[in-house]
Amino acid sequence: MQRLIIATGNPHKYREIKTLLEGLPLEVLSLSGLPHFAMPEEDQPTCAGNALKKARALRGMDAARNAVIMADDSGLEVASLGGLPGVHAARFAGPGADDGANNRLLLKRMEGLPPEKRKAAFRCAIALIFPDGEESLIEESCPGRIATAPRGCSGFGYDPLFIYEPTGLTFAEMGEAAKNRVSHRGRALRRARLTLKNWLA
Repeated sequence: MQRLIIATGNPHKYREIKTLLEGLPLEVLSLSGLPHFAMPEEDQPTCAGNALKKARALRGMDAARNAVIMADDSGLEVASLGGLPGVHAARFAGPGADDGANNRLLLKRMEGLPPEKRKAAFRCAIALIFPDGEESLIEESCPGRIATAPRGCSGFGYDPLFIYEPTGLTFAEMGEAAKNRVSHRGRALRRARLTLKNWLA
């Protein structure tokens, strides 16, 4: 079976991606099987740049030879904060910050802002590199609004704060399956799935 290696050590993200690729004849692996791989610094100004940088670095590993490589990068852009935290979403509160610290800082920066000033958008870029070196880049987004307090217990990252306005619920309240149908990563992964399906055929 064809191997696909996802350039992530995040178990939540790995599970989410693996679920959305179910049914394809792929052995989906994470970085847990490549302990010697050092994730490159995410220093590019865009999600697309970071996704491509991670995918290219992983493809350079002997252990990744003949595998399909997938890397993604996501960001949260809040209009009233000038687009912050942007590509720095995972480390908004500093290096090594956890989800709780990032969420608390975002709420503090937005304290007192009315609903019309709380518009935000999640963005996702997925880079695929095939064994022959061909690259594919997919980008998607999901608009929403930042809540005034965390809500829900599903998901990860900013999910407890990100309100998907058609439902009035945060991603963390919607549950994984419902979130994946509308989220930035869900939309990008459905397109990536189609790209992979066509390649496998």
